[in-house]
Amino acid sequence: MGEIAVSQARENLAEVIESTQRSGEPIVLTRHGRPVAVLLEHAAFERLVAAADEASDRAALAQARADDDSVPWEQVKVDLGLV
Repeated sequence: MGEIAVSQARENLAEVIESTQRSGEPIVLTRHGRPVAVLLEHAAFERLVAAADEASDRAALAQARADDDSVPWEQVKVDLGLV
C-alpha cells in the first residue's frame, strides 16, 4: 500500500489515480505525516461496501436469533382460533 501527501496527490492527481488503477493497491493520503484518507479503485470500494453490508446483516441475524421473540406455530393457531 502506497502513501502520498495530500499536497503531492493534488499536484499529480491523474497519475495517482492511474497508479491505483494499474496496481490495484490503495494509496494512503497523508497530511502532516498522518493518514487522512485512502484512495482505492472503485471495484475494491464496492467489495468493501458489500462485505460491510454482509457483516452487518450477519450481526443483525445473530442478534435476532439471540433475542428469539418467536411464537411457536401451535400457539399462533390457538391465538387465531384456528384450533
